[in-house]
Amino acid sequence: MEQFRVLVQIAIAISVAYVWILRFHNVVKEFKEFGLNDLTRNFVGAAKISLATLLVAGIWYSSLVFISSILMGLFMMGAQYFHFKVKSPFIKRLPSLILLVLCAFLALGSIQ
Repeated sequence: MEQFRVLVQIAIAISVAYVWILRFHNVVKEFKEFGLNDLTRNFVGAAKISLATLLVAGIWYSSLVFISSILMGLFMMGAQYFHFKVKSPFIKRLPSLILLVLCAFLALGSIQ
């Protein structure tokens, strides 16, 4: 089970890094669609990349996993809210929904 948890931490971190670094043009488009400004977008991006880094560091320092997975999950809930607000199709909501479930799994698994 511990190996699966580590795999989930890495999967979340890679997913976030991929979207916010390699697919940033898509993020810019979505934030405009959501009606959010550039400052908000940059804050969310910096926070998500920082939390993804903490999830990776949590492989060696398990005390980092709980808070970083909770905070990342809150960002994913926010993503769900904005996708619902603009009536995005389910396929666009699915990635943040999957990451939300994975964050919940990590948070629940790290409670000792």
